[in-house]
This record gives sequence, C-alpha cells and structure tokens, in this order.
Amino acid sequence: MTTLYGIKTCDTVRKARRWLDDNGVEYTFHDVRSDGLDKKTLQAWEQQLGWERLLNRRGTTWRRLPDKVRDGVDRTRALQIMLDNPAIIKRPVLAVSRQHYLGFSADSYGEIFN
Repeated sequence: MTTLYGIKTCDTVRKARRWLDDNGVEYTFHDVRSDGLDKKTLQAWEQQLGWERLLNRRGTTWRRLPDKVRDGVDRTRALQIMLDNPAIIKRPVLAVSRQHYLGFSADSYGEIFN
C-alpha cells in the first residue's frame, strides 16, 4: 500500500501527486492538515527519517511559532510541535509498504517505483 502525506495546497505535493497519477501508481492521499496526524505515524516517520529532517524550519508555520517554543528544540519538543502543527512537517512524506521517503523528485520516485 502506498500513501502520500502532505497538504493539498502545497506545490511540491501537487507535483508528487501528478507524478504518481501520470505513472499509474495507486495511492491514497492523506492531508495532514485536514485529516490530522497520529502519534504512531509520526513516530514511524521519525524512526526512519529523523526528527531534524522532518521539521521544516524554513516555512511560515515555524516562523509563526513563539520564540520560546522554537528556542532549544529537542526531539521530544519537536515531535510535539509536529503533532500540534502538522503543516510544519517537510513534505511530502511517501509511505511505500513500511518504508518512508521525504520530499519529491521525479528521479527518486522513478527509482522507488521501477
């Protein structure tokens, strides 16, 4: 089973969805903003990808957080921030069976599915 996690308004997620559609890959789309994100799923991502890679410190969601929340972020705090604000996670996250991939490029998706 293949699941693409992201936000439907994200340009990179749109590119990933277009690539999957154009290449005939069956998948389920899960919008982390509207559908939510559970702790178990986030922990699986963190185990494979690392919290540092998942946490998007460049986006507006991060910049809108109060300084006291952003300062001194560690693993525990980062995971809670991501659960509370799923839009802060880099996207898309692609789950193929039990393997997770972060981001999108046509070349990497080609390697995953061919």
